[in-house]
Amino acid sequence: MSESGRTVIIGLDGVPYGMLKGFADSGVMPNTGKLIKEGIFRQMHSSVPEVSSVAWSCMITGKNPGEHGTYGFMDLVPGSYKMKFPNFTDLKAAPFWDEWDGRSIIVNVPSTYPVRQMNGVHISGFVSIDFDKSVHPQSLIPELQKLDYRLDVNSELAHKNMDLFLQDVDNTLAARVKAGRYLWDYTDWQTFMFVFTGTDRLMHFLWDAYEDTGHKYHYLFCDHFKKIDKAIGEMAEKAGDGDLIVMVSDHGFERLDYDVYLNFALMEHGLLYFADGVGLNNISEGTKAFVLDPGRVYVNYKDKYPCGTVEESESEALLSELEALFGSLEVDGRKVVRDMYRKEQLYSGPYVDSAPDLILVGDDGFNLKGSVKAEQLASRGVFTGKHTQDTAFLVVSGAFDETVLPEVPTVSDVRGIIEKNTSRA
Repeated sequence: MSESGRTVIIGLDGVPYGMLKGFADSGVMPNTGKLIKEGIFRQMHSSVPEVSSVAWSCMITGKNPGEHGTYGFMDLVPGSYKMKFPNFTDLKAAPFWDEWDGRSIIVNVPSTYPVRQMNGVHISGFVSIDFDKSVHPQSLIPELQKLDYRLDVNSELAHKNMDLFLQDVDNTLAARVKAGRYLWDYTDWQTFMFVFTGTDRLMHFLWDAYEDTGHKYHYLFCDHFKKIDKAIGEMAEKAGDGDLIVMVSDHGFERLDYDVYLNFALMEHGLLYFADGVGLNNISEGTKAFVLDPGRVYVNYKDKYPCGTVEESESEALLSELEALFGSLEVDGRKVVRDMYRKEQLYSGPYVDSAPDLILVGDDGFNLKGSVKAEQLASRGVFTGKHTQDTAFLVVSGAFDETVLPEVPTVSDVRGIIEKNTSRA
């Protein structure tokens, strides 16, 4: 156990356990391979739903969504069908850097915009809108601009020109690594957290390039991970003997075969109706349930929503009907939904009332969508990769006590694992 050493947390957004193991074993990521060999390497479960806004919020707070209040990239305004974009000001539980002793350097953690006063440095990750609200202290902004620091990859380029997109991914990585080097020596710190997010963008658009060694972009895909591994090696080399190094991903990834539109299924079965045009704000009388991305099912309760029709006494029968409906969905003869949870099975805390009533996890290859404009149950889009809930990874290396690691850790366990391995416990 490290009593006085520092903690280095390295995040690789979306990178699955199997991919990291393969790259480490094959020599694409030798520095990562060394950390794995010297430490503990575990497959880790993400949050449910398995999206970055929820998973990273679980990781930095050590809480479940019922305690921190974030259930997706978009959530409902209470008492309405209106959507809001929850940001860092909506997080109901404190991130570790607000509660741990010593300065923290926090770089590119998703869903931490806008930044606020803290002891150290904070550069928010996606979705970050205004550069001035993305950096604390603001005195760092001129230096970051000199380094050509970008808040995120320009994913729109992938829809227009894949070569330009890949160049932007690498340019964003290069600038972020330069900023990391600068910030490592910027001030004394106790915790350094640095997240790579271009990985998620690559896997969404180019999972096929990862799987197919003959793909036009396979080399460039692997080369991006080589560059990340070089940066990981630099951080590991700078870390002291008493420092704790933790590497994590927030969820995993796999091949995407179909996007599946759950609201289409609800409409087809007479459980969702619209008036004056299709849209959540146009939900009409007779609606029993509706879905938000990804696979979050809400019962249209009377007195909870403007056009609510379901009495509390009817909820058990309706939830059973919904479970039967979604459990029966098939595309190309394949089962669409792998797991279904009622909110009480997953969440606890003061914000459970705002949780979805039923949460679905897609089976292999199926991405569960909440769009209300789909004209068919399933289709293929531009993405070739999708998130997975049970294939994230955790690497712990350096000064640590192996006995505090769960056999199958979750993203909500990461903060506690660090606390138990340092004087912060």
